Amino acid sequence: MHDYDLLVVGSANADLVTVVERRPGAGETVLGSDLAVHPGGKGANQAVAAARLGARTALLARVGDDGHGRLLLDSMRSAGVDPVGVLVGGAPTGVALITVDPSGDNSIVVAPGANARLTPQDVKAAGALFQASQVVSAQLEIPLDTVAEVVRAMAPGSRFVLNPSPPAPLPAEVLAACDPLIVNEHEARVVLGADVTGGPEDWATALLALGPRSVVITLGAEGALVADGTGAHRVPSVKVTAVDTTGAGDAFTAALAWRLGAGESLADAAAFAARVGAAAVTKEGAQASYPTTAEVAAL
Repeated sequence: MHDYDLLVVGSANADLVTVVERRPGAGETVLGSDLAVHPGGKGANQAVAAARLGARTALLARVGDDGHGRLLLDSMRSAGVDPVGVLVGGAPTGVALITVDPSGDNSIVVAPGANARLTPQDVKAAGALFQASQVVSAQLEIPLDTVAEVVRAMAPGSRFVLNPSPPAPLPAEVLAACDPLIVNEHEARVVLGADVTGGPEDWATALLALGPRSVVITLGAEGALVADGTGAHRVPSVKVTAVDTTGAGDAFTAALAWRLGAGESLADAAAFAARVGAAAVTKEGAQASYPTTAEVAAL
């Protein structure tokens, strides 16, 4: 029996959000709404999303000894995330600068701050967390060598889920551990290191050839495609009115990782995750938008 359904290793940021009528072009200034500050970061988002759904969740991350760090710790605790692995100090808390347009789409620039100081040694020092966790999830808002150390720290029989965002070419060691590798079209292009041709089924075939045990390709309003050695399957989306897409992919990944750890098939876990992601885009903000299991059922 594991102590945690999900251990998330990743980033914790303060999201500074403004709504704009349109994104500025090069050299252009546009006016936005009043600035809103929300707890975010792909790691913290995944942890909070999973905990809201009822998963026993821990987070290994680093924040600054500042107001943004305290905002993040408060959000984690209120959602039920165990912050035992959250390290404090070494640099200011990471910040994401986010613009949201009227359709709900966003553009994001991340200043990593303390996230860039989460080291392989921090992973080694957290060995007890890895031994206690059924599934481990990571992203790329922390150093890639730290993610590689996560793979080495995994307990026998546990499962590794990776969303390579922001995308970067991945070493074979990391790719081989992914079960699944979760990408959107842009991330697939970067991981493949070549122009993506054909449709999502073709991208999945090319990604599987790199070594991951399974692949999930998120397709926005078109749902997702899941693929492993047995074949590929489309998972439909849930039609909702999008208000803010910030953090929706993190909610999808967290829900998928949790349900896989509970023994669901990849297709069933992705179908549930699609509903969680759809619920998340109907509210503003990242962590504040994440649903409970009851809210997902009512969607």
